Amino acid sequence: MERKFNEQELVRREKLKKYKELNINPFSQADKIIDNSTSLIVKYYNYSKNDLHELNFESSIVGRIMTFRGPFIILKDENGKLQVYFNKKENSELAQLVETFDIGDIIQVKGIVMKTNTGEISVKAKEIKLLTKSLKPLPEKYHGLADVEEKYRHRYVDLIINEEAKEIFWTRSKIISYVRKYFDDLKYLEADTPVLHPILGGASAKPFTTFYNALNMDFYLRIATELPLKKLLVGGFDRVYEIGRIFRNEGVDTTHNPEFTSIEFYEAYSDLDGMMKRTEDLISALAKKLNREEIVYGGNKISLKAPFKKIDMVDETSKYVGINLKNATFEEIKKIAIDNKIKIENYYTSGHLINELFELFVEETLIQPTFVYGHPIEISPLARQNEKDKRFTDRAELFINKKEYANMFSELNDPIDQLARFESQLEEKKSGNDEASEIDMDFIEALEYGMPPAGGCGIGIDRLVMLLTGKESIREVLLFPHLKNKEK
Repeated sequence: MERKFNEQELVRREKLKKYKELNINPFSQADKIIDNSTSLIVKYYNYSKNDLHELNFESSIVGRIMTFRGPFIILKDENGKLQVYFNKKENSELAQLVETFDIGDIIQVKGIVMKTNTGEISVKAKEIKLLTKSLKPLPEKYHGLADVEEKYRHRYVDLIINEEAKEIFWTRSKIISYVRKYFDDLKYLEADTPVLHPILGGASAKPFTTFYNALNMDFYLRIATELPLKKLLVGGFDRVYEIGRIFRNEGVDTTHNPEFTSIEFYEAYSDLDGMMKRTEDLISALAKKLNREEIVYGGNKISLKAPFKKIDMVDETSKYVGINLKNATFEEIKKIAIDNKIKIENYYTSGHLINELFELFVEETLIQPTFVYGHPIEISPLARQNEKDKRFTDRAELFINKKEYANMFSELNDPIDQLARFESQLEEKKSGNDEASEIDMDFIEALEYGMPPAGGCGIGIDRLVMLLTGKESIREVLLFPHLKNKEK
């Protein structure tokens, strides 16, 4: 494949010939590192009151060249920056190598820690080794990657230049670690369930499909971890969770990505109230740990302190449409939907229409953390029926700043009812709902062995990271978001 290089790239590639003449490997291994943390050196030696230039402390550091300033080379590693002092007159042989260096090269420096005349901690180089020659120039450091899509496409370059981006992903890692610790401390089992599923289930979503050669079968990339985790409740694990990747073959916007990370957790002998409490405790504790209890997000002031507000989905929607939707007929609800330009699908029932009206009128008002409970049974195929009104379920969603962050319910453990729900989903699929579930007979059989009453919840990790880092695009918190092929 023929490639075209710009002038700077050609100059750097020409230097590879120079290294061959000098018998230098431009992609070599590091020698033993005495201290590879630039920030520790600076932090420790800044405490020294010694006015002497040399502090008689030998160091071996590695890092990427970020800039040159006279006799100083500014190196950057994972922890920070440190300047290296090199006097070309003292070592003419080594000077030949240093003169070939470019911004972006990775080097190893051995020398003595010193203070400059201005008191800045530095390493006075005695030896310098080229570890990796950078064949592409970095973007200008003060502007970085100006094209947002290029920033996502070349995340590794963004991370070199942009300290804020690195901090986001450190925070993401801390959030996931804290979530894991929260459930581990509550004696939940962390499970690993299959990514490839022979049956579509556990959520309402369009799947990615693939073919399993060894089994000669079509499979789906999972759209949820729900059903395998509930099978573990049948097996005798009373508390289980999984943090994992989920795949939904749907659109992309600022809060949706087809490949995302979620946590689902299930607890035997719990219920919807228990799941709301777990979710509230987790998010409020995370916010406190990250000092983000009171935030401004999307232009709104939001408090993440417990307790969170709770509202009935149908009662709240009824306030906006002017009639009691629990007492209204299908035709009455349908007329309201049509008047508000809602597209009516063939499979829609009163429950589907109520959900559409809720999304139209109520979601936009939910700024503070709010649990919305009481979903219609038609849109909740895995949730337990409400004992007082069988048309609705013991299900809730957590909304913050107009977006859903968590979905939870008292689990349906009646295999006869569950099979009937699956069959209803199958009818919806035949009527045009391509997000409807299939019948998972293995899950039905598992329920027939007996699953204890339980509560379950799923939380989107990516949206949670967005909230706690103040980012309004999901691509900002994904290291490698998917993008269309770049036009040539």
